[in-house]
Amino acid sequence: MEKTILMYWPKAGNVENCAKMICDAFDGLEMKSIDEVSNEDLKSYKQFIVGCSTVGSETWDNTENNDPWPSFLKQLEEINITEKTIALFGLGDQIRWPNHYVDGMAVIFDELVKKGGKIVGKWSVEGYDHEESEAQDGDFFCGLALDEDQQAELSPERIEKWVKQIKEEF
Repeated sequence: MEKTILMYWPKAGNVENCAKMICDAFDGLEMKSIDEVSNEDLKSYKQFIVGCSTVGSETWDNTENNDPWPSFLKQLEEINITEKTIALFGLGDQIRWPNHYVDGMAVIFDELVKKGGKIVGKWSVEGYDHEESEAQDGDFFCGLALDEDQQAELSPERIEKWVKQIKEEF
């Protein structure tokens, strides 16, 4: 299997905890928060797993905040990702934010597709209780959707199945 890195944000919360579970299930995966990823990392890894929480896109465009996503997406402009295979995972609260569940994953998906990345790891919407999601296309999310607030008990099984799926797709 090609060299794979898992990149995520934010640190020290549910996204990082899920990133660790994915790393344990994947076995042999390097994991870094996006504020620690170098251009050399982006060039040397053939496969990316990228994870995020749900935040409004207006936050991503705000240059006054400390959110590293805008810088990371700009950093990707310096790297040719057309030869990269990328899987996404996103976290959200489908009960508290039923109309915006894992929308942050859609923002990343759109940016990576614009830059020519090959996205794998679509995940069924079956078993979720949300109204809408920008990350949903028909019966699938553009990546693994996790809800550590309402369905934390389902995360380990979902991660295990998804990791098996993306290993095959990589």
